[in-house]
Amino acid sequence: MIARHYRPAAPLSNFVDLFWYYAGYVREHSKERLLPTGTIELVINLHEDEVRTYDPDNTDICRRTPGSVVIGAHSRYFVLDTSEQSNVIGIHFKPGGAFPFLQPPVGEFRDMHVALDAVWGVGGVAALPEQLLQAPTPEEKFAILESTLLSRISHYPEPHAAVAHAVKCFDGAPQVQTITSLTERIGLSPKRFIQLFTEQVGLTPKLYCRVQRFQRVVQSVWQQRQVDWAGVAADCGYYDQAHFIRDFRAFSGLNPSAYLSLRGEFLNHVPLKD
Repeated sequence: MIARHYRPAAPLSNFVDLFWYYAGYVREHSKERLLPTGTIELVINLHEDEVRTYDPDNTDICRRTPGSVVIGAHSRYFVLDTSEQSNVIGIHFKPGGAFPFLQPPVGEFRDMHVALDAVWGVGGVAALPEQLLQAPTPEEKFAILESTLLSRISHYPEPHAAVAHAVKCFDGAPQVQTITSLTERIGLSPKRFIQLFTEQVGLTPKLYCRVQRFQRVVQSVWQQRQVDWAGVAADCGYYDQAHFIRDFRAFSGLNPSAYLSLRGEFLNHVPLKD
């Protein structure tokens, strides 16, 4: 199996968390849940020109998109097909980082897989998978993706300063912050701030905070064998145990104990039993 990550230098480091590439990995299960992270991903399937996802409420229903897709910020888990993940490359954007490269506003991509050629046009995408396939090393593949993003960075505006400030505030606080308390500090009306944040991050501020709080839980317990759930809930800013379980189930489709028994070897990937 090949697994590589690459963190780009400036200016892309302002927008991109990392590039990733996986090849030759075969999973024993055919489907898995992917938990929401509040971020946007660009994924290119190099194994076949298709991405298959499944209805979380009925995994017999398959949704098919071309192999190059933008995965919008999600408000709940989605189910993906593991068989097509044997040769795949992607870009994991920072919160708000995808906005300069994607039009229309990324809030319109929420809970969706959108064909990349619908965003960049056929001419901007058609040759990219073949170029990536022909590149012999992961490093050369990353260089192609990096060059592709750099060629587009001048076409679109940078994220609004208030949105970037808000993301930092939200990521540093376990509690869901009130919009009023934040907008008083940044000088925007609540309505205007919510509009900007949703357009550039992909979720409303309140929902983004809830997803990040859920992610703090997942990241803190992922590799633990025994978990003090009440302590985790309190540390991550939940008001009480009922509040915590309700949010956890809303985002993952599982109660916390079930997640612990089913979690996979990759963070945010939870195998589904065939």
